Formats: sequence, structure tokens, C-alpha cells
Amino acid sequence: MDMKQLQTFLTASETLSFTQTAQRLDYAQSSITAQIKTLEQELGVILFERLGKRIVLTEEGKHLQQYAKKMLKLDHDMKKAMSNEQAHVVLKVGAQESQCVYRLPSILQQFQQAHPHVKIIFKPVHTTDIGKELLQEGKLDVAFITDTYQETAMLQRERLIQEQLVFVSASKKIRQPLSAQQLSIETMLLTEMGCSYRNHLEAQLQQEGVLPSQMIEFASIEAIKQCVMAGLGITFLPKMVVEKELESGNLVELPSTIDLAPIYTDIAWHKDKHMHAYLQDFIAIAKLSYEAFGNEKRA
Repeated sequence: MDMKQLQTFLTASETLSFTQTAQRLDYAQSSITAQIKTLEQELGVILFERLGKRIVLTEEGKHLQQYAKKMLKLDHDMKKAMSNEQAHVVLKVGAQESQCVYRLPSILQQFQQAHPHVKIIFKPVHTTDIGKELLQEGKLDVAFITDTYQETAMLQRERLIQEQLVFVSASKKIRQPLSAQQLSIETMLLTEMGCSYRNHLEAQLQQEGVLPSQMIEFASIEAIKQCVMAGLGITFLPKMVVEKELESGNLVELPSTIDLAPIYTDIAWHKDKHMHAYLQDFIAIAKLSYEAFGNEKRA
């Protein structure tokens, strides 16, 4: 039994004529007869009495008529609801604050021009492990992972850009390249615990047996920059977030001898993820945009 057969039966129950039913539904009359016969065989009842050229609903047919109306209405309501769902699609994106503030706005602008019906929700992704977990649990559709490279089974990853991380301060009082030992007498203004590049720096300092004299933790990169410009200490951030301040002279990049492994930003999604057209477009726009960011950095 399918909706087409029920619609044919309901129309025939109203017209009480297979000929008129065929005309109304644009079927051959033989198709109407075959559909009704299939329904009767499936249900094991007679739905119409054939009285010469006339047809009359049986009691069983009248009962089915009531159910058929309910089932067709339910089918209509379901399709309407699903259509409305398609009009309110949600794309769940994960990224660090630095990517959200300094890189993604232009990507989102391009994407929303092409897909204005898609709502975007952001979730924080500070490390590879967090991104991997959220993607595998289906809590994210796509993630920008900024971290040292790690193997991530079940994820499809594509390299976007190598990040340039820098130490910056408000003055050039440190004349020699910054070493791990020098950091032991400095006040460090850092992002929250769990941030990939903070983890990376702390792991290297611990390996060298060094700990800064004071560490102040902030939830906001902008707050860190303002406090560094006020002379409260030095910080370690992606260069993209301090470029304007470096150009204006409000912040100064400090050369360093600390050997840190490179950090990359990759775009990632689950290998088994159903790739909707809008998701494919988002990834394509992101890849082109990051390619442009890379060209700007090299220029």
C-alpha cells in the first residue's frame, strides 16, 4: 500500500466512477482498476461493489475512506514540515576565537550571500582532540583545527595555512632574542588553559625546566592585547591577531630562540559525513579564502 493507491481510492470513493477518477488523476482507467484491485488483495476485503456500470462503496470501503483521509493528511503534513525544516538548515562550525574574529567573517559573508537560509552556530574548538571529539559525536559539521599536526582517524582533514606565532610586548626593552630562560623573569599574559598554542608553549618551557615568574590568564584576545599595550607583560599569539598593532607601533614583535614545532590550521569533517551542497560550498569558500590569507602573509 502506498500513498498513490490511497489517493486513487479516496478519489474513486468521492466520484464513484473509475472513469472520472482516471480523468481527475490523469491516469488510464486500467491503472485505476489495477490500483483498486491491488488494495483489495492487500487488505483482503472488497472496497467497491460493481453494479453494472456503477460502483458503490462497501462498508469496508467506508472504513478505509476514513483512514485514507487521515493518512493522506498526515503525509501532507509530514512533507510540509520537512520542507520547513529544509528552510531552516543549521551549519555547526567549530573554531578558535582567533579564527572566528580575524578570518571567518569574510568567509561567512560570502557563504550567507550564497545560502541565506542556512543558520550558522559556532562552538569553540581549542585543540585537535576537542575538534575530533565534537566531529565524531556529530555536534559539529565542520571544524577549523589550529594545532600542531596529529593523526585523526575518521576525520577528513585539509591543510589551510601554517600559522605564524609571535611574542609581542609594548616596548623593545628586550634587545636580545627572547630565550626560555628570559621568560622565567617575565610576566606572561596568555589565553585560557586548553588553547592549543598556549599548550604548545607551556609544554616546551616545561621541557626546558622554565616557568614564567607570573602568568595572567584571559578569556579574550582583545583583553590580552590591551593589557600588553598597557605594559603589563608580554604575550604569545598568532601574528594575524596583532598585525594592526605591530604596524601602528603599539606592539613590538620580539625575536625568539625558543624552538617550537609549527602550528597549522586545517579544515576537518567526519569521513562519513553526508556532504550537503551547502556544506561543500562552505568548505570550498573557506579553502579559497585561506589561500588568499596565505598569499597576503607571503606578500
